[in-house]
Amino acid sequence: MKRKPLILVTNDDGITAPGIRALIEVMNELGEVVVVAPDSPQSGMGHAVTVNSTLYLDEVKIDDGPQKEYKSNGTPVDCVKMAISEILEHKPDLIVSGINHGSNAAINVVYSGTMSAAVEGSIQGIPSIGFSLMDYRWDADFEPAKHFVRLIAKDVLQNHLPKGVALNVNIPKLPLKEIKGIKVGRQAKSNWEEEYDRRVNPHGRTYYWLTGKFVNYDSGTDTDLFALDNKYVSVVPVQHDLTAHNFIKEFKRLEK
Repeated sequence: MKRKPLILVTNDDGITAPGIRALIEVMNELGEVVVVAPDSPQSGMGHAVTVNSTLYLDEVKIDDGPQKEYKSNGTPVDCVKMAISEILEHKPDLIVSGINHGSNAAINVVYSGTMSAAVEGSIQGIPSIGFSLMDYRWDADFEPAKHFVRLIAKDVLQNHLPKGVALNVNIPKLPLKEIKGIKVGRQAKSNWEEEYDRRVNPHGRTYYWLTGKFVNYDSGTDTDLFALDNKYVSVVPVQHDLTAHNFIKEFKRLEK
């Protein structure tokens, strides 16, 4: 008898977030599911790992289902590393992260704990996908997203991914019938123009709140933002190799 695929589920919004509960529901249709996720929100943690404090793993039961679940006080990347090292008997066939509450398109991928968990999986040679819904509300409707999560996860289980590549999937905030389909493209050139709201507390100490606006500098029609603006699910293959390969030759001038 062929064994079911082993699927590791994680996120950065915390183990009780509605997004991860929706993701677990879909993954239970596709394989044997183990959940290792942060015990509290870890948004914006990027690829951070815990090195200066102790880590904990506690088995929990959040809702009914065949999945095994563990919560950790670590980051999303900690969760992936500990799952592979301490919980799973063998590497999973698939790692899925999300469903994130909000966008991880364009420059957001750099800061995203959701996507860093997926990238960590790809570093370890495991097919990995990060899923995000373009709706920041805690009570967002994840039903339309489930259709595309199921479709893309099935494809990756059947066809795998190139070594070192993960998928960044962003789903528009629309009813399923209004989503036109899927577009595969590149990360749009964009940035956050940050400002800091400077205040003083009752004790006279200055503190700051991060604010700002998102700016898209890219008018291309092959980007994730273009796809989302035009009612498509965006899929961008990403990799952890940060080498600017096109410029290696230029900087050979530094060699002596």
